[in-house]
Amino acid sequence: MTVLVEEKKLDPVKYGKLLAKVLPTAIETEEENERMLFEVKKLLKKGDTLLPEEQKLLDLLTELIEVYEKKAYQIPVASPHSVIQLLMEERGIKQKDLTFLGSSGVTSEVVRGKRIPSKTQAKALGEFFNVSPDLFIVSLEEK
Repeated sequence: MTVLVEEKKLDPVKYGKLLAKVLPTAIETEEENERMLFEVKKLLKKGDTLLPEEQKLLDLLTELIEVYEKKAYQIPVASPHSVIQLLMEERGIKQKDLTFLGSSGVTSEVVRGKRIPSKTQAKALGEFFNVSPDLFIVSLEEK
């Protein structure tokens, strides 16, 4: 048996008034992003009492924020050896502590970026540093 949940209809006049009050636009600056985040917080405070028009506005603002933040806060892709060197530095680890990668020559090549870590080495690095092995795997596009 299917239970139909009655969906409240959107009132275009009420929604139009909300839009006119908030004036959502494509976000291009940090200030605009902060303004939209403020509006989202106000709507979220209402919890489960949001009107359909408010929920639609919340959905729109969330989408605008996500698009902006995805563009504005891109995380650059780091090379495996850069990640290894950073983790070593942060944790006070020396190259000699990475003997599980192979001989000292192989370890040196991996740490210096002369050699790409194998999948086995990436997995071992992930376990050693307690991070995802994906940080040490180079995709075909990056080669």
